[in-house]
Amino acid sequence: MIETTSYCACGQCCSWERVWWAPWRTVYSTGPSAGKPKKVGVTASGTKAHEGTIAADRRYYPFGTIMYIPGYGYGRVEDTGGAIKGPSRIDLFYESHRQALQWGRRRVPVKVW
Repeated sequence: MIETTSYCACGQCCSWERVWWAPWRTVYSTGPSAGKPKKVGVTASGTKAHEGTIAADRRYYPFGTIMYIPGYGYGRVEDTGGAIKGPSRIDLFYESHRQALQWGRRRVPVKVW
């Protein structure tokens, strides 16, 4: 069983904000990169986040790892996350914040290739 959570590209899920002096520019709002430029919707592997994108701990699941999550479907590890640590935790990308909230947090049996 793996604990899954969900996220989307919004500032609430991905810790970004627009700067007041350049409203088109986004920066990290928290963490060690706070205030530094952030590309919204771009994963740690450099791809555009889309439904099927999974964030995982790369020490256990390298980029490109395929997983099947019941209720979500197939996905590929293309991202990382600050709270995603260890082999029993992944984050699933959704196109909208509403969909991400609907998934919430679930423990499910995940098949890993």
